Amino acid sequence: MTKEEENMKVLMLNGSWNADGATGAGLKIMAKVFAEQGIETEIVNLGAKPVRDCIACCKCGELKQCVFNDDAVNEFARKADGADGFVFGTPVYYAHPSGRILSFLDRLFFSSKAKDHPTRFQHKPAASIVVARRGGTTAAYDVMNKYFGISNMLAVGSTYWNNFHAGQPDDVPEDAEGVQTLENLARNMSWLMKCLKAGREAGIPLPEIRRGSITNFVR
Repeated sequence: MTKEEENMKVLMLNGSWNADGATGAGLKIMAKVFAEQGIETEIVNLGAKPVRDCIACCKCGELKQCVFNDDAVNEFARKADGADGFVFGTPVYYAHPSGRILSFLDRLFFSSKAKDHPTRFQHKPAASIVVARRGGTTAAYDVMNKYFGISNMLAVGSTYWNNFHAGQPDDVPEDAEGVQTLENLARNMSWLMKCLKAGREAGIPLPEIRRGSITNFVR
């Protein structure tokens, strides 16, 4: 393991209720490549328990975490503080990400805007991967990427949109281009993480982030 790879970690989220489903299989393909690059991974599975929706109560600004503490959102947020990159995976049911991962990510990203956590996600690489039996992958992929675009994150791409096709886990290897896309995605993220760490060690400062301008369309 080289110096720039040491202690680097990618935190992965499986947005399926089934830890051993097709979404999990895709994340494991990427985890294997990360391991080859000397990068640690952790897969967090949402499981089948209910996930609360965000109610925009804004209590997270006061509590510095989501007000709901009966699922894994706050635990994942704490893990995110120590992660160098992220992969969020979701199955596609009705041409969009699973409802449970959207509720989870809404609360995760909204509560992470609390003033004590400005760098939890900022300037860190992230990627979404989506899997479907047939259609709806690109629509779901677009929705997932919105979280990165509003959080000063670095969205990572591959040789195709980050999707693959499977009706069940055993089908995943049959989509050769999908597997290749996932493997290339993991290599791209590994390279970017190493570049970012090398930049930090070389003393290259992060971009200045200016805030304070808010424009309401209805006054």
